[in-house]
Amino acid sequence: MQFQTANGVLTCTPTRLIVAGWTGRDRAIVDHHIEELAAIGVPPPSDVPLFYQCSPPLLTQDREIQALGPDTSGEAEPFLLKQDGELWLGLASDHTDRALETHSVAASKQICAKPVADTLWRFREVEPHLDHLRLKSWIVEDGRRVLYQDGSLTSILPLRQLQRGAGMTGATAMLCGTLPAIGGVRSSSAFHMALVDPILGHKIEWSYKTSVLQVVS
Repeated sequence: MQFQTANGVLTCTPTRLIVAGWTGRDRAIVDHHIEELAAIGVPPPSDVPLFYQCSPPLLTQDREIQALGPDTSGEAEPFLLKQDGELWLGLASDHTDRALETHSVAASKQICAKPVADTLWRFREVEPHLDHLRLKSWIVEDGRRVLYQDGSLTSILPLRQLQRGAGMTGATAMLCGTLPAIGGVRSSSAFHMALVDPILGHKIEWSYKTSVLQVVS
């Protein structure tokens, strides 16, 4: 994979991919969400936060992904990359199969590609004002773009804490959790996301489309 950085192009091939879940900073809200999902059949996590192990080739910078069936959706997340001892921050979508999620959260994450924006920021340069960063996403409904997620990183556990909890070593990539969906989780054929740094005036953006494969049985 190739990423644009302030110091030029960074080429890397992560050998480990982690998708962090249940990373909300307010534990009461997390526990309430676990109870809501349990009521519709989603198994509760064995720990909070939980670090799901996924296959690194799921990471993609393609502008279109394919998904099996109509019940998948994206969610914007901070993206950490550890490469040659340096920690980088970017943006990714934890595209997930919501139907499969009721049987296995881990399987629902492993079955879908994880789109990643092609820009990275050096983590130590944004860490002092990390909570000021804003995460946003949009979906397409009835032919128009609709705001889907919007909030600051204060809603997510400190990324340095997640990095340590996941034991990121070597060439490791991690998606760090997300924000609630405005109006509820739902599918869309197109997903646009942004990570905004209002202090340094920088922004990472990425868009992708999802084509649905027919389920044959």
